[in-house]
Amino acid sequence: MTFKRLEIGIFFRLLGILVLLYAAVHYGHRGTYAPVVFAGLLVVVLVLELTRYVTRSNKELANFLLAVRYRDFSQHFNEAHANPALRQLYSAFNQLNTTFRQLSAEKEAQFTYLQTVLELIDTGIISYDDEGHVEWMNESFKQTLELPYLRTIQALQKRHEDLYHAITQLAPGSPVVVKLTVGQKTLQLLLSATSFRLHGREFTLIAFKNVSHALDETETEAWQKLLRVMTHEIMNSVAPIASLADTLRRHVQLEKAKGSDPYLHDLDLLDDIEEGIGIIQHRSEGLLNFAQVYRNFSKITTPLLTTIYVQELFSSVQALLARSLAEEKIELVLSVKPQDLLLQADSHLMEQVLINLVLNAAHAVKERAQPQIQLVAYTDEKERVVLEVIDNGTGIPADLLDSIFIPFFTTHKSGSGIGLSLAKQIMHLHKGSIQVQSVEEAGSIFRLLF
Repeated sequence: MTFKRLEIGIFFRLLGILVLLYAAVHYGHRGTYAPVVFAGLLVVVLVLELTRYVTRSNKELANFLLAVRYRDFSQHFNEAHANPALRQLYSAFNQLNTTFRQLSAEKEAQFTYLQTVLELIDTGIISYDDEGHVEWMNESFKQTLELPYLRTIQALQKRHEDLYHAITQLAPGSPVVVKLTVGQKTLQLLLSATSFRLHGREFTLIAFKNVSHALDETETEAWQKLLRVMTHEIMNSVAPIASLADTLRRHVQLEKAKGSDPYLHDLDLLDDIEEGIGIIQHRSEGLLNFAQVYRNFSKITTPLLTTIYVQELFSSVQALLARSLAEEKIELVLSVKPQDLLLQADSHLMEQVLINLVLNAAHAVKERAQPQIQLVAYTDEKERVVLEVIDNGTGIPADLLDSIFIPFFTTHKSGSGIGLSLAKQIMHLHKGSIQVQSVEEAGSIFRLLF
């Protein structure tokens, strides 16, 4: 219909031009020039009108394409008051604009959905180009590293140099684990990278996940399996030795009791044998008791969770250790904020953990002029309950920090090396973790996070 109307319009305009040309020629032969001039002006007007009439759809199309180029789909073409020849074209433009707006809205919705998902996951993600300019990072990245803003990846070097070097040397498809200290937290981050090209630019995408808890659980399980085998073998091997030593010692005592004839018995030799057998028996029984302690410790599998007041838990620990701490003139300070702070835990196991930590702290501060231990409880920014045992003792050397949770590792002459390993296992049973911060000659902080 549009083309028919266009053709009719062109036909009548061309017909008008031909009529005017015929009239101009006719009056020109007669020598009457005024009508010729008038007819010529009308021809010019009709030609311009014909040009405008033919090209106006092209202009509308050019304007529409220009709007598409600049992604302006807000235009609306008035079909009701348009020239009949352009009405169908306007209708097509409006339909295209509607389609483009729908596609743009769907794309925006998909982007918002994807961004929301990436913000909610607990994996830190950062993307930067080949010049190091950060294009995007999610909330988990910011919270884990405590970085509210990062313009370039190079700026990370000032805050976390080890992490920066790990990222710059990280090869796509080759994950690495980096140990990092952020504020009061010690993290183990599993880093992985991938590269991609977008709009002619090279980008690197780094993802990391805090695997401290998973690695600690795996390590604890491995130690438990190894030590269960070790304690089993130790007890099976040492028990007969202790029993045989006891039997031999009694035989020697009987021989000594029969008589004191120096020709029949060498009493000095019997004394030496009795003493040696006694030492063997004593050390064998000590080794058996030590193995039995760890066997009992490794049997802890399921905590009995109840709701307990942290203030009452601290007060109980204080009451149990009051006499021993008073003898050493060690001050124990309690701080719980808020006062009615609650914790879901096994009260007996948590008492055991806190007692072990306080006794360790007491050993560390006993040579200080003003020895002090603090039991502190609060909730962190993630609403997690945190318990801390803080001392002003001698601290722990940096090269030993990674070893203090290993079973049987101890720096105390009279220590068994089980206390911190036990605390770590109990915290894992509570789905929590234990962390340590220590500065030599300044003190230590053992932090329990639930």
